[in-house]
Amino acid sequence: MMRARALPFRKRPMTDLADRVRDIVADHAALEGPLLPILHAVQAEWGHVPEAAVPVIAEALNLSRAEVYGVVTFYHDFRERPAGQHVLKLCRAEACQAQGGAGIAKLAQARLGIGWHETTPDGRVTLEPVYCLGLCACGPSAMVGDQVIGRMDREKLETLIEGLRA
Repeated sequence: MMRARALPFRKRPMTDLADRVRDIVADHAALEGPLLPILHAVQAEWGHVPEAAVPVIAEALNLSRAEVYGVVTFYHDFRERPAGQHVLKLCRAEACQAQGGAGIAKLAQARLGIGWHETTPDGRVTLEPVYCLGLCACGPSAMVGDQVIGRMDREKLETLIEGLRA
């Protein structure tokens, strides 16, 4: 049975959010174009970019809240809500689709009872689409944590989901 590692971020209490976000901004202030590194660091702390972090970042970088929020929502790697304990990413690129990726995606959604960017009610699994995992010759492919899985088929997916939900 395939086992997935937990996400690498550490969850911090939200009570010190503004102060910690200011520290993160200060740590990245010398960079040219620091917004993306700041957002990555914020997400590394909380597992997502909390809504309350957006105005703190905006003020510190002299940007509008809309500009910061626009970047958070534009890039698929940023989350507005915490992810589940495991994030199952399924490749949606053409090579994987040509090898049955659409069927694997439908099966995953049905077995988990969720759609894209959603988390199972028990908080165990978040399902994310990705647009290339670099395994085009071994598609369809998936990723859980830092484990990439090629040649995903119905049986492998069933086993993977069973392990994630255990």
